[in-house]
Amino acid sequence: MAEYKLLLPSMGEGVMEATIITWLFNEGDNVKEDDSVVEIATDKVDSDVPTPVSGKIVKILKQKDEVAKVGEAIAILEIEGEGGNTASEEVKTEAPAAAPDTETLKTIEEPLQAAANVEFSGDLYLSPLVKSIAQQENISETELKSIKGSGLEGRITKEDILAYVSNRGNQPAQQAAPAQQASAPAAPKAPASAPVSTISTAAGDEIIPMDRMRKIIAENMVKAKHIAPHVTSFIETDVTNVVKWRNKHKDIFEKREGEKLTFMPIFVKAIVKAIQDFPMINVSISGENIIKKKNINIGMATALPDGNLIVPVIKNADQLSLSGLAKAINDLAYRARNKKLRPEDTQGATYTISNVGSFGNLMGTPIIPQPQVAILAIGAIVKKPAVLETKDGDVIAIRQLMFMSHSYDHRVVDGSLGGMMLKHVHDYLQNWDLNTEI
Repeated sequence: MAEYKLLLPSMGEGVMEATIITWLFNEGDNVKEDDSVVEIATDKVDSDVPTPVSGKIVKILKQKDEVAKVGEAIAILEIEGEGGNTASEEVKTEAPAAAPDTETLKTIEEPLQAAANVEFSGDLYLSPLVKSIAQQENISETELKSIKGSGLEGRITKEDILAYVSNRGNQPAQQAAPAQQASAPAAPKAPASAPVSTISTAAGDEIIPMDRMRKIIAENMVKAKHIAPHVTSFIETDVTNVVKWRNKHKDIFEKREGEKLTFMPIFVKAIVKAIQDFPMINVSISGENIIKKKNINIGMATALPDGNLIVPVIKNADQLSLSGLAKAINDLAYRARNKKLRPEDTQGATYTISNVGSFGNLMGTPIIPQPQVAILAIGAIVKKPAVLETKDGDVIAIRQLMFMSHSYDHRVVDGSLGGMMLKHVHDYLQNWDLNTEI
């Protein structure tokens, strides 16, 4: 028999660690190749880790709520093999081949290394992660000593210090940070999490703690509004041709491809064309530089059964046909709702679409996901009387109308650019060719 170290696999560019949510097997249990053995969570998505070998779990190295780095062993399995086939030899065939590059590791690890060098008295034990957060938030040792830890022997955990940061604005004035830190003015930064205030409760009120994903959503929304000055433009679009075209093709498409044909691939196609017309919408800001993106990756806001929201990404949407877009969208939506997305499925978006019409809403004012600079909200399609211009004069007819809302970052997208881009999406949809093939 031999030992095999089960490593946390690479989960996509920029994902360096994950939190253990729950083990699906216990120590002593036998597992088969490709069995999902543990559920993990990154700041993007929840997913399962399968085992690449069959064997018996003899030791779980990372417990629930602990954080593991990519390439780190999370469990030891006993597998069939010669005695000389050691765990270290097994590791050679695992994730290091997909490990992050040196520059990425340096960027991620430097803050942790710096935090580990922060001087604290010997009677205050802090993990490197907690030290890092304390340093980034300028939390003094006096403040740290006031935090009641929930960890082993009263140690401060990641959750303890994040909760403290969230409530920090409501605490009495704390001792100032060391003089050498105070002497240098701190640059403005986004809040670490959504503001927390103390609210009185009445009899019968129910207190519902936020789950992990809701906390992440709250933090990201506050950060997005803090960073980007939002402007929103609106337009009403006649999508009668789009509705007619879809009604004509949806049954044929489903029989041929085994896929449903929704409106979303049509909307995405129009957005991609408009981005190609106005590529400065497809950018991000890095300091005082504008990064113009080569790829057009469309994020697709998706509501989950538990009420949370996730944004899977259609990669290289400009290279996909309508049929390809339909398949990609259906696949991502299905896996999002069934918790089968991979971390890389939620990364790299350069522009996002949100379909508020699926909830019966006419329009919305969407929040721009960082580091993108624009997002489009699609409203419900509603039959209305509308004025049509004909060669014989104006007439009133029943048409399929829809509002679109375009929010953009006014640091780099002015009203002219944001408005013209929206108008081009409008034009592509309103003038949809009924002879378009799929």
